[in-house]
Amino acid sequence: MEIPAEQPRFFQVEPLEGESLSHFLGRFRRENYLTATQLGKLTGIGAVISRWEKFYLNPFPTPQELEALAAVVEVKVDRLIEMLPPRGVTMKPRPIRLCSACYQESPCHRVEWQFKDVMVCDCLRHCPLNNRHQLALLTKCTNCETPFPIPADWVQGECPHCFLPFTKMARRQKRY
Repeated sequence: MEIPAEQPRFFQVEPLEGESLSHFLGRFRRENYLTATQLGKLTGIGAVISRWEKFYLNPFPTPQELEALAAVVEVKVDRLIEMLPPRGVTMKPRPIRLCSACYQESPCHRVEWQFKDVMVCDCLRHCPLNNRHQLALLTKCTNCETPFPIPADWVQGECPHCFLPFTKMARRQKRY
């Protein structure tokens, strides 16, 4: 009689309100000491994990891919879908955008910051204080002008070049 291989157990990572799939996947991988390649193998969906972290969502994730991911990260498929753009909304994968004021309130990358038509943060929906910052989204560090890396790589919430915290960049964000 063959003993079934036990599914590895991972540290659970709770998704944050409004968080992008890229940011969530990076947090999950770091918490569990995984690379994108390893997570792709564990889910059985391969290199698509790395593509999603870079906001390359064409083709859009299938229900089967999301179910495979959900089984490993222990997050419901409906919650994973919330981390993706709504059907029909075009993403702009580069440059990576950030609202420092929102990041101060909840340190995560928001999926709507990468929507093609969004250039200003209208954060009423996800800010706990129901503020509307109405700030132009940043595309690079306000100190050294280094473009932001993909959110999956945001380890400390700071510029990878000069180490200025994202939370300190709001002072130089332009108001609309």
